[in-house]
Amino acid sequence: MTQPPRAAEPFWFLGGQARVLVPSRATGGSVSVMEFTDAADHAPPLHIHDDEDEIWIVLEGKVTFFVGDQKFDLKPGEAAHGPRGVAHSYLVRSRTARMAAVFSPACVEDWFVANGTPVSRTDEAPAAFDIGAILASAEAFHVRVAGPPPSA
Repeated sequence: MTQPPRAAEPFWFLGGQARVLVPSRATGGSVSVMEFTDAADHAPPLHIHDDEDEIWIVLEGKVTFFVGDQKFDLKPGEAAHGPRGVAHSYLVRSRTARMAAVFSPACVEDWFVANGTPVSRTDEAPAAFDIGAILASAEAFHVRVAGPPPSA
């Protein structure tokens, strides 16, 4: 049995906070788990993972997930699956939301970390970010933008 690694420190990514709970190196690349905490109306661009399936589990708040042409309104304890090769995104519908994301196979968490900014104890707002640079770096991880962020 493998001892789980200590959770990484939170970092800013696309205006929300993220952290890697289980890195790919702890599972031989089979799976990784991340946690995301986002504010109301947060939505990443519609995107496609060519290599990994993704499962989202809502821990707190209300989130709408968009997977292909389907829409799922989820609350805490509910989950959605984003198969590899299918465009997907989400929209936070509550004041804040906290989700776990499971990626299989693993390694895409390296893209999030590489484009993140450490959370400082003095931060009162999300760190600024360059969406163009983040999206340009996605190609190396076989992540492609398929459209704009969903909106209410």
